[in-house]
Amino acid sequence: MEPTNETSDGNAADLELAALAAADKAQAAWRAGAHGAQLPPEGEWATWVFVGGRGAGKTRAGVEWIADLAARRRGGRFALIAPTEHDLREVMIEGASGVLSLPDREPPKYERSRRLLVWTNGARAYGFSAEEPERLRGPQFDAAWGDEFVVWKRADYLLSTLRLGLRLGPDPRLMVNTTPRHSASLEALQKEPTCVTTQAGTEANAANLSPGFMRTVGDLYGGTDFHAQEIDGSVIDNPGAMWRADELAAMRRSLPEKRERVIVAVDPPAGGSVGRHGSACGIIVACMAGGDAYVIADRSKHGLTPRDWANHVVNTAREYGASMIAAECNQGGQMVGTMLRESKPPCMVKLVRANEGKRARAQPIYQFYQNGRVWHAGAYPELEQQLVALGQGRGGDFDRADALVWAIHELLVEGPPPVPCIASLN
Repeated sequence: MEPTNETSDGNAADLELAALAAADKAQAAWRAGAHGAQLPPEGEWATWVFVGGRGAGKTRAGVEWIADLAARRRGGRFALIAPTEHDLREVMIEGASGVLSLPDREPPKYERSRRLLVWTNGARAYGFSAEEPERLRGPQFDAAWGDEFVVWKRADYLLSTLRLGLRLGPDPRLMVNTTPRHSASLEALQKEPTCVTTQAGTEANAANLSPGFMRTVGDLYGGTDFHAQEIDGSVIDNPGAMWRADELAAMRRSLPEKRERVIVAVDPPAGGSVGRHGSACGIIVACMAGGDAYVIADRSKHGLTPRDWANHVVNTAREYGASMIAAECNQGGQMVGTMLRESKPPCMVKLVRANEGKRARAQPIYQFYQNGRVWHAGAYPELEQQLVALGQGRGGDFDRADALVWAIHELLVEGPPPVPCIASLN
């Protein structure tokens, strides 16, 4: 005997009730372990933005949100948008926190070639790459989840195209998660009256991360802008900026009695120009003391011929008992080494060559400042003015700042040279 429609309808209703009960149970388990920023905000909203540090649980929050909607909306249509197709597959769908890896929830069937997820209740989620925004012209959805919004290409265009497709169901919504970064598109999105934002740093999700990871990033980056953005989940007001005058004033400290590895770093004047208005010979003296680097003298000077500045550098090395002279040779080439060798230096001479721009070379040195690894044993107004100008991206001469970068690089990055050192020219 064929089953009656009444029997079939009853079975379907029972199955739907069982599915909803399972969704309630999974949602309760998720809410019990999630932190506040991972949970959908209360009240009326059209867009939810979750801004978080690395490992703050952004992906898991998005996955749980879209999976719960799919479980409760029979035949629902959803969109997943990743920065690239690789991110869609490896992070949003198949990743450790992806849709296919959720505990306590029914895993959907995954048709990889179609970028399609299908649940037993007929709900479907279609995957898209932000690299192909035109693919969003046509489909329509009940809701959408976007991952790492700040790295979407043509974010404004993609967002407007997506929103025209959010036209199914009683309350179409968009959830976006992202690492914080200055982005005009993100700032405009967050200012919309129907947008709400939750924010969390990595620490909020520390229970689900390796203790070694938290210790390492704290030791390496604690107190830096990088830590504030990538770990604390905060947007830096002036991204890329480095030294500020107030920071440098706070970095002054008396030099400990015991000092080690004195370095004299030199940025020779460009083109050998002589005169007050030509480039100075940047000469910075720094040393190690108590595990930190100290700037102990600025002997930079204008108006020197090549012979004069070489003698001045060598005399400075003798005065401070230097173990090394580090001299940039981008402009003068081997002539820099020749001039220093003829001035009879009391220590080894190492020629260093810049392969990156000034700001790129300075960035890791600034991180040492922020980590409390570099101190100024006095006030060096002209040097500090150059550091501020370089840090803010302004133009000008950076002879003293360049010399400082080389000095701290040798002390804290390169470390003591092997013996014998082939870079010695004396």
